[in-house]
Amino acid sequence: MPFEHILLTVDGGVARLTLNRPDKMNSFHGAMHAEVRAALDAVQADPAVRALVLTGAGRAFCAGQDLADPDMPFVPGEKAPDLGELVEKNYKPLILRLQNLRVPTVAAVNGMAAGAGASLALACDLVVAAKSASFLQAFSKIGLIPDTGGTWFLPQRVGMARAMGLALLADRLPAQQAADWGLIWSAVDDAAFAGAVEAVAKQLASGPTKAYVRTRQAMQAAASHTLEQQLSMEAGFMRELGWSHDCNEGITAFMGKRAPRFTGA
Repeated sequence: MPFEHILLTVDGGVARLTLNRPDKMNSFHGAMHAEVRAALDAVQADPAVRALVLTGAGRAFCAGQDLADPDMPFVPGEKAPDLGELVEKNYKPLILRLQNLRVPTVAAVNGMAAGAGASLALACDLVVAAKSASFLQAFSKIGLIPDTGGTWFLPQRVGMARAMGLALLADRLPAQQAADWGLIWSAVDDAAFAGAVEAVAKQLASGPTKAYVRTRQAMQAAASHTLEQQLSMEAGFMRELGWSHDCNEGITAFMGKRAPRFTGA
């Protein structure tokens, strides 16, 4: 389908969704939100897709909300638009689509990820960043709180002390430090970045898709579960996956001392 503000390609089981407003550091406005939702729906419906890579065009990953968005114009001296409505209409469905996608997701953070853009990256299953990239919880600089799931992702990833420091002080966090803190999976030299993302995407696209997604769901649930509840969830998922084609193939390949050929079934 034609898009104006994003790019979507599918190759070798990997869908690549690129935020494509480089002159605006890939910041979101209403039209781009609509296109991203449509792209994620297309990925969800395409059985050929086994993994999604989300990245940005140009020098930034995503700078968050475009404050010049005609859907929510800020006019100095006038009453601000309803930001709660903006979150409910655009950012909430965006994050829920990502978190409920039937394939694993990788944020390829090629540059600055700020505000909602930083939270967007953290909503993916894995985050691979170029070492020149950075993360910025910029909300306090304009009198707001981290949204787009930021208040949920940050404490879970780096603990309350670091999450509060990032949110209150709004300091830029270099990619390598983000990796050292456990906020993201890895920080890669810029020259090796594209190859590293490609390798991760190909590995996920050739893996046991259902097991990846059930792993995501189980880990998401753990924070609100007792140990007994979590053990029961694990048992249910193990029962389901144990009867899957990919589990049978994985065990057969292991016993036969060969590489498995997963199909996502």
